[in-house]
Amino acid sequence: MAVSGLCFACKPHFSLRPPLFHCFRKIRFSSVAAIETLDEPVIQGAHFSPAKNVSGEGSKLSHWKKLNSQDLGISTSNISKPTRKVLNGLKTKGYEVYLVGGCVRDLILKRTPKDFDIITTAELREVVKAFSRCEIIGRRFPICHVHMDDTVVEVCSFFLIFDFLNSVACNPNFHFLVLCLLIFSWLMFDPFARIIYDYMGGIEDIKKAKVRTVIPASTSFQEDGARILRAIRIAARLGFSFSRETAHFVKNLSCLILRLDKSRLLMEMNYMMAYGSAEASLRLLWKFGLLELLLPIQAAYFVRTGFRRRDKRSNMLLSLFSKLDRLLAPNRPCHSSLWVGILAFHKALSNKPRDPLVVAAFSLAVHNGGDIPEAINIAKNINKSHDSSFHELSEPQNLEDLTLVNEVMDLAASVKSTLSEMTDEHFVSQAMSAYPQAPFSDLVFIPLALYLNVCKVFECVTMGAEKGFVAKQGSRIDYELLALGSLRETRHTFARVVFDTVYPLDRT
Repeated sequence: MAVSGLCFACKPHFSLRPPLFHCFRKIRFSSVAAIETLDEPVIQGAHFSPAKNVSGEGSKLSHWKKLNSQDLGISTSNISKPTRKVLNGLKTKGYEVYLVGGCVRDLILKRTPKDFDIITTAELREVVKAFSRCEIIGRRFPICHVHMDDTVVEVCSFFLIFDFLNSVACNPNFHFLVLCLLIFSWLMFDPFARIIYDYMGGIEDIKKAKVRTVIPASTSFQEDGARILRAIRIAARLGFSFSRETAHFVKNLSCLILRLDKSRLLMEMNYMMAYGSAEASLRLLWKFGLLELLLPIQAAYFVRTGFRRRDKRSNMLLSLFSKLDRLLAPNRPCHSSLWVGILAFHKALSNKPRDPLVVAAFSLAVHNGGDIPEAINIAKNINKSHDSSFHELSEPQNLEDLTLVNEVMDLAASVKSTLSEMTDEHFVSQAMSAYPQAPFSDLVFIPLALYLNVCKVFECVTMGAEKGFVAKQGSRIDYELLALGSLRETRHTFARVVFDTVYPLDRT
């Protein structure tokens, strides 16, 4: 698939009006087939047709390909209910509506989209009028947030893109083709006509399982270094590989990510770690030399343990995130405090290996809100063998209860100390100092608020059982609360990840 970066250098005074946007007119229909009604006939009449209207005279643009969505195996039942309501709400008022970007790609791949983006011929003020809970956000490129069934659906207007393009079309440094395609990718899906519009050969990229930039990779990444991280995230989530050119510049322009704002870095890292593809993301970050810039402490662990760039083996860090990935999905993410907490926990174990029983009791104490005696009683009844391949786990010993309590408390203190190190620029800068060829990085993108949230997850172990805290019962995860950072859900999920890593289900 292609990473955003379509290229079209506009000449001065070049007009992007007709025929590019002459089709964006308001059209009213007497009746509209709702998306849920899959067997209704396609509505006849004039409407926006990308295949006919995007390429203007003298344009060097590619031609649109039209594909039947049913031939690609796409069922509109896979579109989330809130999104269908928004699509139907705009369609019944006579506007054209399309799903765009990553959600179309995911539907083609039979994957659950993280979210759905809509583009419409309605103006934003008309979108606001169409829904009871809707507001316009953003200044440079405003969009609508439509609140539907406790979900926010993003809606963009073709008219806004038209205005934006006209404002920048005369800029010789303007590197964006049709902006809607740049922002939302190169696939558009009309769920009513059941047509996929493919502009840049996206379907072919999907078939080849390739990630590539649309404009030259060097240009794309230098325009926006975040595209490097976005490429890693897409490849990790889909299991795709990079084209040769893209791979070359992901590696050789990796330092560009250090120019990004720290809040942007955290957002991109969270997309990688919190949505079910953390293990694959870590492997790719390490393979292409980005891990030592973003997470030098974890990169040092890979070097110290002899983990090669293209290593297919696993280790405890990757196993922890593999277990986390099994519990998450693009539509079921966790809060960033969980994956940051797992990083800190693993670093503490890496610094000082522990008895598997200590690790189990610690995770159980986190789960139950700090009741260490109860956690030890449960841990001592474990009759499964631990994964002895992890260097972070020492040989089991017959520890007395008091010793177990002290060891659990010491591990909790070590996790807190590690968290402090992960947010200390000087300590981070020294993580790879033993490896002279490694690039220098003192990058800390974990803000104070996140640091404090992670501390709250573990502080119950050192401060004693929390009054009023009720440990979660059963195995079902409330994903809405987990995404919001609920202590109860975060602690429960952390304990499951650690316990399943130390005592895998396939061992007896």
